[in-house]
Amino acid sequence: MFMRKFELIAPCHFGLEAVLKKEIAELGYEILQVEDGRVLFEGDDEAVCRANLYLRTAERILIRIGSFPAVTFEELFQGTKDLPWEDYIPEDGKFWVAKAASVKSKLFSPSDIQSVMKKAIVERLKGVYHTNWFTEEGESFPLRVFIMKDTVTVGLDTTGESLHKRGYRKLTAKAPIAENLAAALIMLTPWKKDRILVDPFCGSGTFPIEAAMMAANMAPGLCRDFLSEEWEHLIPQKQWHDVLEEANDLVDLSVDADIQGYDIDDAMVAVSRENAKRAGVDKLIHFQRRPVSELSHPKKYGFLITNPPYGERLEEKEKLPELYRTLGERYRNLDSWSMYLISAYEKTEESIGKKADKNRKIYNGMMKTYFYQYLGPKPPGKKKAGEITG
Repeated sequence: MFMRKFELIAPCHFGLEAVLKKEIAELGYEILQVEDGRVLFEGDDEAVCRANLYLRTAERILIRIGSFPAVTFEELFQGTKDLPWEDYIPEDGKFWVAKAASVKSKLFSPSDIQSVMKKAIVERLKGVYHTNWFTEEGESFPLRVFIMKDTVTVGLDTTGESLHKRGYRKLTAKAPIAENLAAALIMLTPWKKDRILVDPFCGSGTFPIEAAMMAANMAPGLCRDFLSEEWEHLIPQKQWHDVLEEANDLVDLSVDADIQGYDIDDAMVAVSRENAKRAGVDKLIHFQRRPVSELSHPKKYGFLITNPPYGERLEEKEKLPELYRTLGERYRNLDSWSMYLISAYEKTEESIGKKADKNRKIYNGMMKTYFYQYLGPKPPGKKKAGEITG
């Protein structure tokens, strides 16, 4: 069967491009380029399905329609009109520029960019489909546009709702960490499914659930739908069916995992359990109410991976030094453990009482955070697990 080749764009959190690049390479696809906040790779229609279903750290998967230079709205109009829109959008397709972002470019107004490009696509399709009116009652084809240093790149969104929406988190904490960010942070550590993982501030359970899905070899997209599942003219239904069948066959819930989530709030513990159940990994995680002051574990060589409070509100901010000091004390009482935490709290290391062995700047949305890494010893007889650098 003929498979069409695409250039695909996978956006991600700034600072996590190396993790996503590794994921894509492990799926077997050729990396074309790594840029700030996105990875470009080559793939066919099956790759669109597999990337959406399997990638844990991407935001979405875009088909690159084309790129061209533009410093005026006329150049933007003509460049957009010259792209082969009829190869992607059928006559009854609903299409719009869902998002336009501009960096270091002459054209910077998102609403103007969106409006000009929509008109240009309409003009192109009028000539192709020999009509002056489009009902736009068919499937949806949202577009995403990046303008970097006056070069316009246009992508067709195959995903729909962002890939961090796994489908399991109906109930959340006040400041939940995005599922794809949590997955990426776990992947930045040497944790493997045969090692202990504890999140002492589990909130809605995201870290333990993402870890359990990895332990069970469960694709993150199994509980949700994707926009391009309805694009039969581009991706045959059989392709989606085959990829989903493969992903279901790979799940192994018999794995022996030691993953725990603690929270001081009974309500959040209940939310975590419900979310884990929705994800299908509730049997692999132990959740319980436990304040950080009671954090302990009898075994050695475990991992604390967590997203403690940052103090977004003033009354929380006053409690942060004590909270982080307690975390530091409890960590030091654990035998041969490692600790990894993401925080925007500027006195994290000072309050914990120890400088991190490594830290890494990561943007959680627009918020600058650091991923503090306290590296414990490796279990005897085990080779050192590799860590992604960069």
